[in-house]
Amino acid sequence: MTDYYTDRQEELLQDFDMDASRWMPILLSLYGGEFTNSVLTASRLRFRSLIPQISYIGGEESWTGAFLESIRCLAFYLEMQKSGKTAEETVQILYEAILSRLGEPQPPLPEDQVLTAEQLMERRKKRAEFSQERRFPQGYVAEFIPGDGVSFDYGYNFSECAAQKFYRTQAAEEFLPYYCKLDFAYDQVYGLGLKRTTTLAEGGAYCDHRFKSDR
Repeated sequence: MTDYYTDRQEELLQDFDMDASRWMPILLSLYGGEFTNSVLTASRLRFRSLIPQISYIGGEESWTGAFLESIRCLAFYLEMQKSGKTAEETVQILYEAILSRLGEPQPPLPEDQVLTAEQLMERRKKRAEFSQERRFPQGYVAEFIPGDGVSFDYGYNFSECAAQKFYRTQAAEEFLPYYCKLDFAYDQVYGLGLKRTTTLAEGGAYCDHRFKSDR
């Protein structure tokens, strides 16, 4: 599957451009037009250069979408760092950009992709089970945790993280704890009811995601 990402390069760059369009107004307000244009252009080039290096982790059967997002953010961070900005400054922009989605209507899924609550939960279980087969060494490994009916609906314990592995290859693992904070921005936007007490990035044995719809 060495061509999985390169065959989709234009699509991946379009996804990058969508993210960059959300970063842009925040960058402009903080650093002005010249800096913004420079760092976004360089970040896009950096992301494009990373595409051939991205490990195949299972496609739609894994958390490939989240993995690709982590690499878009990494490309941005590396260029912010090169321009003298810190991880804290970078994650502030990424966090605010996610929060800018608050109140936006979500595009409807095609009818053939709409799942019942039971089907969705089953897909979550199967994705975790698939990860435990460890077919792809650079991928995620997670255990599905059934809800207890009180404090959470379902959860995962991630014992291996594809983003962490890829960041390590780019000598950028120091950015991972900051990137992980973005989960809480998504929680605010989509109402996931996320609770987490430890992460691999912070030296934990796993990332303990727990979700509750009405939290």
